[in-house]
Amino acid sequence: MMRKYTVLAVALMLALTSFAQRAPEKKIDKSLITNRMQNFGKEVMGPERLWELGRVSAEGLTPDGRQLIYGVSKYSFDENKSEKNLFVVPVKGGDFFQFTAGDGGESVLQVKDNGEVIYSYKNQLWLKNIKGGEAKQLTNGEGGLENVKFSPNGKHILFSKAVLVNMNHSVDKYADLSKSNVYIYDDLDYRHWDSFNDGRFNHPFVATYDQGKIGEAIDLLAGEPFYSPQAPFGGIEDFAWSPDGNSVLYVCKKKSGKEYAKSTDTDIYRYDLISRRTTNLTEGMDGYDTHPLYKADGRVLAWLSMKTDGYEADKNDIILWDAIADIKLNLTAHWDGTVNTFTWSKDNRKIYFIAPIRGTSQLFEIKIPSNLKNKAQPKIEQISEGQFDITGIVRETEEGLVVTSTTMTRATEVYLYNLKSKKLNPITKVNDEVYAQIAPTKVEGRFTKASDGQDLFSWVIYPPDFDPTKKYPTLLYCQGGPQAATTQSYSFRWNFQLMASQGYIVIAPNRRGMPGWGVKWNEDISKDWGGQSIRDYLSAIDDLAKESYIDRDRIGAVGASYGGYSVFMLAGVHEGRFRSFISHCGLFDMTSWYGTTEELFFANHDLGGPYWNKENEKTYTEFNPINHVAKWDTPILIFQGGKDYRVPIGQGLEAFQAARLKDIKSRLVYLPEENHWVLSGHNAQVWHREFFGWLKETL
Repeated sequence: MMRKYTVLAVALMLALTSFAQRAPEKKIDKSLITNRMQNFGKEVMGPERLWELGRVSAEGLTPDGRQLIYGVSKYSFDENKSEKNLFVVPVKGGDFFQFTAGDGGESVLQVKDNGEVIYSYKNQLWLKNIKGGEAKQLTNGEGGLENVKFSPNGKHILFSKAVLVNMNHSVDKYADLSKSNVYIYDDLDYRHWDSFNDGRFNHPFVATYDQGKIGEAIDLLAGEPFYSPQAPFGGIEDFAWSPDGNSVLYVCKKKSGKEYAKSTDTDIYRYDLISRRTTNLTEGMDGYDTHPLYKADGRVLAWLSMKTDGYEADKNDIILWDAIADIKLNLTAHWDGTVNTFTWSKDNRKIYFIAPIRGTSQLFEIKIPSNLKNKAQPKIEQISEGQFDITGIVRETEEGLVVTSTTMTRATEVYLYNLKSKKLNPITKVNDEVYAQIAPTKVEGRFTKASDGQDLFSWVIYPPDFDPTKKYPTLLYCQGGPQAATTQSYSFRWNFQLMASQGYIVIAPNRRGMPGWGVKWNEDISKDWGGQSIRDYLSAIDDLAKESYIDRDRIGAVGASYGGYSVFMLAGVHEGRFRSFISHCGLFDMTSWYGTTEELFFANHDLGGPYWNKENEKTYTEFNPINHVAKWDTPILIFQGGKDYRVPIGQGLEAFQAARLKDIKSRLVYLPEENHWVLSGHNAQVWHREFFGWLKETL
């Protein structure tokens, strides 16, 4: 086989040389020749190959910062499930070794100075030394423990578990009807994301702890119908210990029913272990308050805060609170950006944070003012830059910051970011062997003039062995959110590398509504869903279509959630630009969507409010895809999850029925067990096969 490739490669070189001799007036791009030679014999990324990649998580560092414990999840097609194990590798580089091998997923909770690692396995606590030896099970409590955090002195434990508060399910309300399955509600918040509210709420508990022995646990929300961690995605980041171990913090939205569905007003509460009193630290702050993190001395607390109640994509700022002086300072109020996550520096003089910026997510730092009373605006400096995303900060070491990072063509790995050289050095290389066999796809940035004269940035992803003398089918990717950034992230479904590897050029615009281009750009999409952002999509694809290598008769548009809404809107206003559409869990009828979605704070802010209020008329008429169906004339594929309560099932079914009644080539792919996403590996393979099969049929 290798001899065959060698002969073909030589023949290709001779042919190119001969061409150059016959036509000397044309310059040959030698990089194309080099790329083709390097890529010869490599496979293109396929759906199954994508799911064979290891999914890497940074679990923690040893106290001396010399060793990294990381997790790798591997998917099994035979069993249709993932298996996660832990590994250890030196931060400065070197050989790794496997630390756990149990059947199930392990997550690190604590690494001690003596090398002992406490980790969670099947919701119980286990102990094993990083130097070797057998694992020891520490707990065996009924129901297990979730979101565990140990106090700094190790004498207490903070964790969460579900508690029955309301009798919403018939088997709880009527004990003699154990075979019934009925839900009874008097108010909203009856379902969220992908499950109906059965009356159980995650509550924080605190208890004494002694080498696996847990004392009597105190429910910090006893009898209250509130969630902590937040539902549906809150986790261990919603909990924190004070450095002295005398108090715990938890994030909670203490609202229920209709008020819960309409509000984003989470607060940070402090529970004092000695007095057993609870204090609201963020009272009067109306939006999301999350991610509490103490400075090492315990005097200063930092957290992320949004100003506006009901606005889930508001500017996210870092707030400092000096507990002794009782002074609060917004560190990023003067900065035209929004923060994803943050951590304190090793010397506690700075805060490092991650934020979207111009199509990527990068590292920034803020030097903490020595005197908060001055209300000084600290200098904010971007400290990383490149065609990559920084997705998480593990910890600062002597050498730099241990971070996780992705690109559009590389899944998550752990890196050491050297603060002096400003370079990323890989610590883990879980997927290097796979990527070495995959033909690379080129990714470039492109600026376009939007219809209002603003600069519009897009990422363009090209097929392997891209040849500008050929013509390629092209996909316009429409991002969801709507206020979610299109950066150098890596998806296991909406994967640009995978799409390009099937022979498509993909353009992914940073249209109006995306963070990373200033607060106003991010806010401009609210109450204007079908306006400038849709025109941005058309501007981006029209500009790219001018290139000679774009096959203008083979352009499609694809997207999910708001991206699916965008596809439905484009189907009615595109004026012949597109030959095929794919919408995944898209919003089709804004009126029925408002009446069935669960997080009403989102609908109220972004749409303006309910359909019966006259001032919101434009949202439910001009910006409503259902009102443009008369102009639909293009093949469309519609995906819909059966357990999607964010964009409920009626949206996809209505759109499919409309397309069929208009005799438009269309297809419905219904995933009864999936929510807004596709989480099952086998279902994901069906999704990909239908996705690319449809494109082959229609594009």
